[in-house]
Amino acid sequence: MSEEDRTTLKYLVNGPEEAPVLVLGPSLGATWHMWDRQIPELSHHWRVLRFDLPGHGGAPAHPAASVAELATRLLATLDQLGVERFGYAGCSIGGAIGAELALRHPHRVGSLALVSASPRFGSADSFRQRGVVVRTNGLDPIARAAPERWFTPDFAAAQPAIVDWAVQMVRTTDPGCYIAACEALAAFDVRAELSRIGVPTLVVAGADDQVTPPADARVLVAGIADARLALVPGASHLTPVEQPMAVTDLLVRHFSSSWQSADHPTGMTAIPAPPPKPVISPVQPGAEVVEYGHHVPEPLLDTRSDAYDQGIKVRREVLGDAHVDRAQSLADEFTDDFQDFITRYAWGEVWTRPGIDRRTRSVVTLTALAARGHLDELAFHTRAALRNGLTPTEIKEVLLHTGVYCGVPTANSAFAVAQRIIREETSPEG
Repeated sequence: MSEEDRTTLKYLVNGPEEAPVLVLGPSLGATWHMWDRQIPELSHHWRVLRFDLPGHGGAPAHPAASVAELATRLLATLDQLGVERFGYAGCSIGGAIGAELALRHPHRVGSLALVSASPRFGSADSFRQRGVVVRTNGLDPIARAAPERWFTPDFAAAQPAIVDWAVQMVRTTDPGCYIAACEALAAFDVRAELSRIGVPTLVVAGADDQVTPPADARVLVAGIADARLALVPGASHLTPVEQPMAVTDLLVRHFSSSWQSADHPTGMTAIPAPPPKPVISPVQPGAEVVEYGHHVPEPLLDTRSDAYDQGIKVRREVLGDAHVDRAQSLADEFTDDFQDFITRYAWGEVWTRPGIDRRTRSVVTLTALAARGHLDELAFHTRAALRNGLTPTEIKEVLLHTGVYCGVPTANSAFAVAQRIIREETSPEG
């Protein structure tokens, strides 16, 4: 692909030209090399296509705003290659892309594997705060914390070269694309739609994964009609790297036995010859796999009106889940109508208007709250401003400007509040 092409993804192909196509999707912060140890075996059976996320591994830095957009770019890539139907395995955000494909384009996906995946990744707040940290401090603190999130302590201690590889892989990612991917994961939630995934699905979870714990995998298995769970001992989030033999065996067995291709044109043999074989990263052998299933109830659906639904969505995106949950938990018969009022009109009617963007609305809001001395609301709107893309430097300029037109005492109080919030929100993870 060219640097100017914003509609497709950078890809690498291995395996026989006449074989069915199997697509492998990477984790956030990782490149297609996370699948290196799976390629020798998988490419005996399939034409394996790996892709990089925007801004990862030297791919053109054209941020994607949502998981749906990433799925659309992948389909455009496959369309250019003449691939109609394919198998798909994805890790973490790569798994989210797989779920999106199975939900929105079921005729394209023959079989599905979701590795270290979830129908909703953690909390929206955590991913938006990670974006704030990257915007303020760059990717270095995220890169240094990656081994702790990705690997078990024993593996990290035994494999320092892989730890260094992981840190460098994250550190060289484009920050803007990383932030966009965080925003995409913050907005991703398919819990209520899992029953519409109709292809055979393997869900693989690392037993020690703290990012997408086994409980998340069980929700996937409970919601998808034709799904089974494989729990991999001795693995954390980057399961294909930490336990490559176990994951490879699971994928071979799943895609060999569950590919839905009857009565469908495969269109899977049109990919050109592969580039030179990549260098394989050294990884220790895998462990025994224990498989089981567990059922959990489906989530409740919010049945309120569209105006309220849109308002609560925007309110959560701007202020964060923790703040909105706290406000709702404190509401009672006396204040419930007021909570409904501000959600419906402030957030559902005003904050959703297209005339100005959210960054500009944050500038206006900070100025108004500082001018009127509403310091409690200034605190949580400072957090909101950071999530909406303002940097600490830009917030400082807003408050300096406010001091000129609204008075030094006003700005003095506002600076104290904003300083505290900025320190809390921009402290690197870990």
